[in-house]
Amino acid sequence: MSVYGARKIWKQLQLDDHQVARCTVERLMRIMGIQGVRRGKAHKTTIPDEQQDKPLDLVNRQFTAEQPNQLWVADITYVATWSGFVYVAFVIDVFSRYIVGWRVSTTMHTELILDALEQAIWHRGNPEGLIHHSDRGSQYLSIRYTERLAEAGIQASVGSVGDSYDNALAETINGLFKTEVIRRNGPWKNVDAVEYATLEWVNWFNNQRLLSSIGYISPAQYETGYYDNLNQSGKVA
Repeated sequence: MSVYGARKIWKQLQLDDHQVARCTVERLMRIMGIQGVRRGKAHKTTIPDEQQDKPLDLVNRQFTAEQPNQLWVADITYVATWSGFVYVAFVIDVFSRYIVGWRVSTTMHTELILDALEQAIWHRGNPEGLIHHSDRGSQYLSIRYTERLAEAGIQASVGSVGDSYDNALAETINGLFKTEVIRRNGPWKNVDAVEYATLEWVNWFNNQRLLSSIGYISPAQYETGYYDNLNQSGKVA
């Protein structure tokens, strides 16, 4: 009963046939310094900035692509450690669900998502003409980030409504990461532990994890199949 507030203690006493007024329970709890536990507030990662100019929503919740490097989605999630919160940024290729960029940091500043973006651009060989989609978080709307997208020839897209469905695919990858790594292997001591675990998971996810959405093969296998078919079509032509 120690987690209960006055209302639940009063209800429990009634169930136990103890007739006492609710105000009496409240008064006694104040005297004894007892209070019920409260739910913690959800920890926000990307914080909407309604005052900033935003790119158009070029995706409209249609998370499909016909080839690699056509549409990327990006998001941030968080991990509670003994040393405080740690933040993990992912950039995902929608075509295959391949995680093309990621970074771990103790802060949510623009550097975190910029580093993940730089890794994605390098890993994919500076692709141009693709769409980068995110939620309306202030980090993704920052001048430095939007300028880097433009410099790389990448078109920015931002969810128009501002809920999880606007970036559902990235939210799904975040959920898998939390389920398969964070909740399964915690508690976590510090940022180094989270970073190493993320490195291992991303490598496994990209190269070995079977995804039903792409035919129960890994993202790497799916992309290899795409390029093999492309090469075969070229040979036939």
